[in-house]
Amino acid sequence: MPPRKRLGRAALLLAAAAYLAFLLLFELPSLDLFPSPSSDAAAGGAAMPTHRPRRRELEASSSSSAFASPVLRRPATAVSPAPASAAAAAAGALPIFSSLLLLPRPNATATPFDGTAAEAFAAARPHLNHLRAAAAAAEAAEEASSSSSSPPPSAPTCPTSISVHADGLPGDGVRTVELPCGLAVGSHVTVVARPRAARPEYDPKIAERKSGQEPLMVSQFMVELVGTKAVDGEAPPRILHFNPRIRGDYSGKPVIEMNSCYRMQWGQSQRCEGYASRPADETVDGQLKCEKWIRDDDKKSEESKMKWWVKRLIGRPKDVHISWPYPFAEGKLFVLTLTAGLEGYHVNVDGRHVTSFPYRTGYTLEDATGLSLNGDIDIESIFASSLPNSHPSFAPERYLEMSEQWRAPPLPTEPVELFIGILSAASHFAERMAVRKSWMMYTRKSTNIVARFFVALNGKKEVNAELKREAEFFQDIVIVPFMDSYDLVVLKTIAIAEYGVRVIPAKYIMKCDDDTFVRIDSVLDQVKKVRSDKSVYVGSMNYFHRPLRSGKWAVTYEEWPEEAYPNYANGPGYVISADIARYIVSEFDNQTLRLFKMEDVNMGMWVEKFNNTRRPVEYRHDVRFYQSGCFDGYFTAHYQSPQHMICLWRKLQSGSSRCCNVR
Repeated sequence: MPPRKRLGRAALLLAAAAYLAFLLLFELPSLDLFPSPSSDAAAGGAAMPTHRPRRRELEASSSSSAFASPVLRRPATAVSPAPASAAAAAAGALPIFSSLLLLPRPNATATPFDGTAAEAFAAARPHLNHLRAAAAAAEAAEEASSSSSSPPPSAPTCPTSISVHADGLPGDGVRTVELPCGLAVGSHVTVVARPRAARPEYDPKIAERKSGQEPLMVSQFMVELVGTKAVDGEAPPRILHFNPRIRGDYSGKPVIEMNSCYRMQWGQSQRCEGYASRPADETVDGQLKCEKWIRDDDKKSEESKMKWWVKRLIGRPKDVHISWPYPFAEGKLFVLTLTAGLEGYHVNVDGRHVTSFPYRTGYTLEDATGLSLNGDIDIESIFASSLPNSHPSFAPERYLEMSEQWRAPPLPTEPVELFIGILSAASHFAERMAVRKSWMMYTRKSTNIVARFFVALNGKKEVNAELKREAEFFQDIVIVPFMDSYDLVVLKTIAIAEYGVRVIPAKYIMKCDDDTFVRIDSVLDQVKKVRSDKSVYVGSMNYFHRPLRSGKWAVTYEEWPEEAYPNYANGPGYVISADIARYIVSEFDNQTLRLFKMEDVNMGMWVEKFNNTRRPVEYRHDVRFYQSGCFDGYFTAHYQSPQHMICLWRKLQSGSSRCCNVR
C-alpha cells in the first residue's frame, strides 16, 4: 500500500478515536440513562413548553390554601395566597369553600336577582352544616373502623328491568318513566301504544289559517329520552327526541323527526320522509338512518326495466307504484322498540327497522335517566330491559380515578400568566375527570397556568358529600356556597374573578365550562397579540344582540331597558385582563356591580362600563372560540362529552387540532 494511503487511514483512525474519547468524557455523563419515577410520571403526557423556570412552591402544610378565598365583601388588599390555616380562619369555613357573600342592598337599589340569590344562599346553609357534621362523623367512623374489619357500605343499585302498565300512568299530558341509572349498550325500551285520531290545531305558530278556512288537522306524539337537569331553572336535556307526525307538517306528508337538545340548544334535526338514506351516507351500526316506506318504480333501474317488459307482455299500460305503509296509523296499535347500540339509537316498529339516530356530542348513555311520552297517544305498557345497575351520581368512584397523577400541584407563590375558572355542576363527576385527564394536564407542566373548577351545591346531600370528598382529594375544586341555579351562574363568574385577583393573582383570567375543551397554547397566543399594557377582552363576540321580550328566555325592560345588549363574548370560553377582574371584584364589594341572569351578557355589561369609565378595552373577536360544538382548528370546542375530551386530547398530542366525530 502506498505511504500516502497509509498516512490517510491513520489520520482517519486518530480522528475517530478522538471523537469517541470526547463522547465518553463529556457527553455520556450528561445523558439521563436512569430516569427517576417522577420524570416517568411527568412523561405520561406529551411535552409542553414551560414559560419560566419552576417557581418555589408552597410548603405542604399550606397546600390546601388553594381553596380558601378571602371574603368578597372586604376590599381587595391581599395579592398573594395565604396559608390554609389563616385563610380558613378568616373565612370561617372549610378550606375548599369560597367565601363569596352577597350582602343585601338597600331597598332602593335591590333587584329581583338579589332576592333569588339570597334564597339560594339561605337554602345552602343546611347543606353546609350537614357537610361539616358529616366530616366530623366520618373522622369518628374512621377511627372506629380502624379497630374493626367491617366491609364498607355498598353503593345503591338500580333495577335491570322496569315494567309499567297503563293504569300506572296518567291518561294525558307528559307521561314519564324513571330510568334511575340510565341506559347501557344493549339496553331496550319497548312502548306499546295507539295513536289517537287527528285533532284540529289552533296554535297560530303551527297552523296559520285565513278567515273561514278549515283548521289544520294534526296527529303527532313524542317519545323522548331525557336527562336530569343539572341546575334549577335549566330544562332537562333531551338526549333523544323522536317525533312521528302522522298527518305530516309543512311538507304535507307523514314524517318522523329526530333531534337532541343539549343544555337548551337544539341540534340539527334528522327527518325521515319516506325515502331511504343513500348508501353513501353515514350509517349507524351498519343500519340506515332512514328506511323507506315509499317505493317508486318509475326509476329506471335494472329491476324496473324487466318489469316494464313484463307489463308490455301482459298489456298493462302504466307503471306500478308500491307504497309501504307509514309505521304509525291513527287508532292502530303499535309496538315500538328503542335499542341503544354502539354508535347510536335504533328504532324498530312492529319488528321492522324504521330509523337510527347517531349519538350526539355531550351525552353518555347513563345520562338518559327518564323516558318521556307526550302528545296524541294512548299508552298500553312500557317495558325496559338490560339496564345498568349503577350511575355516576350513586357511584362516582366508577368515574373518579383517585390517583396522585391527577391531583392539582400546589399553588405557585408568585403571580401567574393565566388563571382558568371552569364552571361545573356538582353531579358532573365524569366531566371533571375527563378535563383532568385531557387539556388540564397542560397546567401541570407549567407553573405559569392554574385551573380550578367552580361548583355550587346540589339538592342531594349524598352528591354534596361526594363533591366534598372529590375536592379534598384532587385539590382543584372551589365550592361556592349557594344552591346551584341557571340564573345564578354569574355568581360563579364573580368567584372566578375574585380567585384570580386575590388567591392566585394572574395577568389574564379565563372562564369556560366543564364541557369546553381548551387549547391553552392557542388561547395564550391570541391574548399575547394585544400589548401587555392594554386591557383586553377576547372571545367569540356577539355584536348588537337584541334581548328577547317574550317566551321562555324573555328579558323584561326592568331587567334590561335598552334595545340591544353591549358587545359580549359567548360564555363557553373567553378571557379578560386582570384590571377588568379587579374592577369587577371592587364593584361587587361596593355593592354597585350590576347583576344579570345571563352570565356572558353580564360580563359584556361590566366590560362596557369599565371601557367607558376606567380605560379603553381592546375587544378581540375570533370564531375559533366556538360556541356550537367543534370545528377543525378550534381554540375552544363546546358541548364535548367526556369521551370527546379524551379523544381531542389524544389528537392534540399527535399534532392534530381536528374534531372527534366518534362517541
